Amino acid sequence: MPREVHTARLQKIEDLREDILKAGDEAQELRKLPDWIVTKLVDEGFFRFALPTEMGGDNASSMETMEILEHMAAIDASVAWNVMLGSEINAMAVGGMDPELAKEIYLGNPRVVMCGGGGPGSTPPRAERQADGSVKVWGQTTFISGCHNADFCFMGAPLMKDGELETDANGAPIFKLWFLPKDQFEIIRTWDVAGLRGSGSDDVKADGAIVPAKYAGVDLWTVPAHYPNPVYRMPTALRLAYNKAAIAIGVAKGSLEVFADIAKNKIPMLTSASLAHRGIAQYRMGVAEATYRASRAWLMESMTAVEDELTGNSDLPGAKTTQDARLACTHAANECMKVVDLLHNTAGTTGMRSFSPLERKLRDSHGAATHRWVAHPLYEDLGKILLGIEPGPEFAGGAGTPIGPPGPK
Repeated sequence: MPREVHTARLQKIEDLREDILKAGDEAQELRKLPDWIVTKLVDEGFFRFALPTEMGGDNASSMETMEILEHMAAIDASVAWNVMLGSEINAMAVGGMDPELAKEIYLGNPRVVMCGGGGPGSTPPRAERQADGSVKVWGQTTFISGCHNADFCFMGAPLMKDGELETDANGAPIFKLWFLPKDQFEIIRTWDVAGLRGSGSDDVKADGAIVPAKYAGVDLWTVPAHYPNPVYRMPTALRLAYNKAAIAIGVAKGSLEVFADIAKNKIPMLTSASLAHRGIAQYRMGVAEATYRASRAWLMESMTAVEDELTGNSDLPGAKTTQDARLACTHAANECMKVVDLLHNTAGTTGMRSFSPLERKLRDSHGAATHRWVAHPLYEDLGKILLGIEPGPEFAGGAGTPIGPPGPK
């Protein structure tokens, strides 16, 4: 049976439906969320629901997280993407963080939101240790979704000394995601896209940003975790993947709802009955519904297997469950994109118009499916494994690999 706290959160999304729709419209112009909806989402705990109860969260499972994101993305993907990213980074950071420092960060500021990760920007990153234990960071990182909402940003950079890379005992460069307070980074407005337009995925720049000594050991993902919830032991890549897949299935779900409304009310040119009475619309609605449900079912099945494997123990995921889950995430994102494509095409010019919710969902479905952790090139990586080729570290189970170049965390 669903937990009461989870059922209540799903209902809260429905209560906020009109606000989410309005904010989604405004976000198309702003290329980020309007501040008023961020305040509401923070007030209602949507950036902390994945945190453990000890840190003021709902201790959501991966299954609950996916359902929450799916339900919100069915209404508007950009709003849901911001919630996905902020709640995801909040929860990833807390797992291995020193509990006393975590209390200071999460309980001392219950409204805290984090962002981070991203890709390489125009400024090569670097970090340097300081005599007082702090670290200074330089660099520019792309695709930092939700950075406008965040109090902290994780920025990747290698440690350097006297212009040379610092290395660990094995001779590997030391690369880390550094925990930057808001007053230490600058947002560069570079996000001007079609899909997920309101995600606010701008660049973040650091120019000698100071990571205080007490934050120098904070990382985005650390094991062993301090909490038993299985999500804190899932490899970084899998955690990033199932959240993106949840947005994708949500967009497909919302598209099915929007198309049904269009079909019932649209009278196609040179006809006397609604689109819903045409065989092609009926056929494609059936295909689209089946594709969405099948994709969702396999996604939930594979993530349930991961949860079951990690419940009641302190294990890390096995290779097979990790690979199955990654393949299901990739499949869900890409098949749900096809669902939206099919419905958009069937709706005709009604779906093409810029004021149509289906037009935005078309763009958003493609935006979600192009994300690195669920994008179609992963089929090749996973297909190799199915053909007996040794998996790379990202798909080998266990602790997986951190984001960015290899190195100790």
